[in-house]
Amino acid sequence: MNEQIELQASSLTDKFPEIVSLDTRTGYTGFLVMPENLITVAQTLRDEFGYDYLSSVTGVDYLPENKMEVVYHFYRTTGGGALVLKTQVDRENPVVPSLTPLYPGAEFQEREAWDLLGIRFVNHPDLRRILTWEGFYGHPLRKDWKEPFFEEETKPFKSRWPEGHVYRAEDKNPFHDNVQYPPGFDPEQWSPETDELLYAGLRRVDKSDDFLTEQVVVNLGPQHPSTHGVFRMVVVLDGETVVDLKPIMGYLHRNHEKIGERNTFLQNMPFTDRLDYVCSMSNNFGYALAVEKLMGIQPPERAEYIRVMMAELTRFLNHIFSIGFLLNDLGAFFTPMLYALEERELILDVFEAVSGSRMMCNYFRFGGVARDIPDEVMEKIRKLVLERLPRKLDEMDYFITNNEIVRGRCEGVGVLTAERAIALSASGPVLRASGVAYDVRRADPYSIFDRFEFDIPVRYNGDIYDRYLLRLDEMRQSLRILQQVLRDIPEGPIMSGKPQYQVRVPAGESYGRVEGPKGELGFYVVSNGKPNPWRYHVRAPTFINLTSLAEMCRGQKIADVVTILGSIDIVLGEVDR
Repeated sequence: MNEQIELQASSLTDKFPEIVSLDTRTGYTGFLVMPENLITVAQTLRDEFGYDYLSSVTGVDYLPENKMEVVYHFYRTTGGGALVLKTQVDRENPVVPSLTPLYPGAEFQEREAWDLLGIRFVNHPDLRRILTWEGFYGHPLRKDWKEPFFEEETKPFKSRWPEGHVYRAEDKNPFHDNVQYPPGFDPEQWSPETDELLYAGLRRVDKSDDFLTEQVVVNLGPQHPSTHGVFRMVVVLDGETVVDLKPIMGYLHRNHEKIGERNTFLQNMPFTDRLDYVCSMSNNFGYALAVEKLMGIQPPERAEYIRVMMAELTRFLNHIFSIGFLLNDLGAFFTPMLYALEERELILDVFEAVSGSRMMCNYFRFGGVARDIPDEVMEKIRKLVLERLPRKLDEMDYFITNNEIVRGRCEGVGVLTAERAIALSASGPVLRASGVAYDVRRADPYSIFDRFEFDIPVRYNGDIYDRYLLRLDEMRQSLRILQQVLRDIPEGPIMSGKPQYQVRVPAGESYGRVEGPKGELGFYVVSNGKPNPWRYHVRAPTFINLTSLAEMCRGQKIADVVTILGSIDIVLGEVDR
């Protein structure tokens, strides 16, 4: 047990000697508390221990023990590692008090646990399904949930294995279209009563002046605004002013985590590419860290430098892409974005040269990376980092930053205060543009980021304009890191041990997190010692950042809503999973 955990254990057991205990399971960490005491302990962690940031809420179905577990990862925005708190309930009646009144950022994560695992959170303000639809049958992440055309629990499936007769299991599906309805559910008679509940839960404002306008509910979507995927917003309007807003997602949902639990550990590496498909390398990084913690392995020096290089190139391409699309949302249709896309394409050329693919890179491996960087590609990276990208960044800054239309549309619009950003579990540029200097690379360093000199950019107005400026600042810091990587990268191996198609992962749990371009990307992994993860959960930054969208939009004009959404910078592959 390390020094920090010892301190936590001592403090918690002194404070709650009767209700908090250490998780003593082999390979596990953190603390156990009964559901009825969860609120008391969580409030103390926030108000007395300084754990003001609830990063992750994860549900786990332990079917053999007939219990459900909810795992919470708390952090201090002043820095340091996680305090992991867990509560366990009977899986036949899994009821847990909601932490949303204490940590509003738990709202969407608790809805996800209800939707996919059937864990009910008491006193949650809006406990509805979030990724599946209300007519969906069951809770698909439960271990005893079966698909309509269910085969083996893990891959590869016999029906697709080249031995004897091969058939498609879908052909034997009695429901024909891969839909199974709950008992008593008739799709022919169904009406979307849940929308009525949704609309009823939206905020209404009573006006006392003589000039009254009727409040109307408007659906923006489902469509493809600033999202790289299909998204919908239900907005209450008073004239052109936004009174309230509810994000509606799930149009792209394909049950990423269920598939991840049927894949082997290594099969999930290319699967992470499909989350935020703009940031494949960062996705690989977070998952690799989680599994490496379980395996107890450390990549060699050269591999660590290559990983940092790929991560910071990814940050640069994401941010320049995001700024290009923001200008699109402001009405500067397509031409400015194409200038941003040109630089992104040059970085994708590098990714293709080292991994074989431009977007779905599948480049990281447990213990290193798949391939070394050829000398000619390293020279191309050097020219990009030292010459072209700094020049193009200065050019973008010159043309955009003081543009009167950009400033007029962005300054003072979509404001999120520092206090609310922390409470809503925002991360990445959204959090730092609100004045909170929290970056996982500094607050809880991973890989070799503690070796590099770089600043954590912070802006303090919390509006669209500051979120734009912060991404400019972060690109400059990424170039600064990349220059140090190019200067210091050593020769040597790129893998610890030999490449394997199957890896042995000891039983236990781990949480690997990185500072992705869009915020904290975390992977919570539970292993039972078998080839497949028992639990594979993604802490998706854009999914959680959307919790703050309504707050940013209230009081703003309807014309600004899409721009505010664009300033969060979301990808629906990561939101819907």
